[in-house]
Amino acid sequence: MDSRELVRRTIEFDSPPGIPRQTWLLPWAEDHYPAESVRLTSEYPDDIVSAPALYTRSVPVEGERYRAGRYVDEWGCFFDNLQDGIIGVTREPLIASWDDLESFEPPAAVLDLDREAINAFCRESDRFVLAGTVVRPFERLCFLRTFEQALIDTFERPAGFTELLEVVHQFYLKEVEVWAQTEVDGIALMDDWGHQHGLMIAPDLWRELFKDLYREYAEIARSHGKYVFMHSDGWITDIIGDLAEVGIQALNSQVHCMDVTELGERYRGKITFWGEIDRQQLLPHGSLEDIRQAVAEIHENLYAGGGVIAQCEFGPAARPENVFEVFAAWDEIADTLQADTPRKEDRSAP
Repeated sequence: MDSRELVRRTIEFDSPPGIPRQTWLLPWAEDHYPAESVRLTSEYPDDIVSAPALYTRSVPVEGERYRAGRYVDEWGCFFDNLQDGIIGVTREPLIASWDDLESFEPPAAVLDLDREAINAFCRESDRFVLAGTVVRPFERLCFLRTFEQALIDTFERPAGFTELLEVVHQFYLKEVEVWAQTEVDGIALMDDWGHQHGLMIAPDLWRELFKDLYREYAEIARSHGKYVFMHSDGWITDIIGDLAEVGIQALNSQVHCMDVTELGERYRGKITFWGEIDRQQLLPHGSLEDIRQAVAEIHENLYAGGGVIAQCEFGPAARPENVFEVFAAWDEIADTLQADTPRKEDRSAP
């Protein structure tokens, strides 16, 4: 079975003969542990990859996304990168006052995909391919207005905020549509909604302002036969059911910021948990046994004939031996599953 089919059966809870894997190998890790990074990708190759973001015309950016200094993304948002390997934050709002909306335009160039080249990449790969972009309405507001001001706008909801959110949303609908017309397998959304112990905004406010945005992205993607993935950091327990309801099929979240047992009781079998292993404490400071226990806890509580992807981030402060141990532990579980899973022809037998 190739990687693409393994991921599909995992998302569909179709008793896959293993656990698909994916490493988020951050530039920080490649800079600090180059040999280990190469060995990791060789010993534990990804089952999920991203398509290259290829366009038919130039996309305006300045600087490098993961290098120290000033970086300006395709929307014109400014990032102050304090060190190599990690993208910084926006401190200068592109839209400082609502009058700036009169001259603001989203980056139309990113809608002009080189579809032929992207489709060729998908056809040449046996791995599950995600779109080479992420759709992030709340984070885009943060980049355009700064994080602090975007939160204030969310609570106060001036007319300019409503207009800006609609402009961003309409553009992302177009971006989802153009990527959904390629041969990628899935579309990725991304918004961090959690603090360490709770949501950034009340669940009811989140549902009022943002839930239907994700629903519309998911509807477009799924109408083209694409799977829908999403990343959201922090404690987001109370909205995971909403994400599943609107069509999110695989969720990357910090499950160890939450109660893994509770997540299993509420959401096991309803959404695929696309990782992850705790990168705040376990990956930097945990023992190998701690890592194995964390993997076992996720499997025991969240696996349901699928529904778990062995994802791990190799980023700042993570110890290479712990990252390797994550995938070694998952492989042992996968070996057990493979031994217990009937062949495809046997599964259809009465």
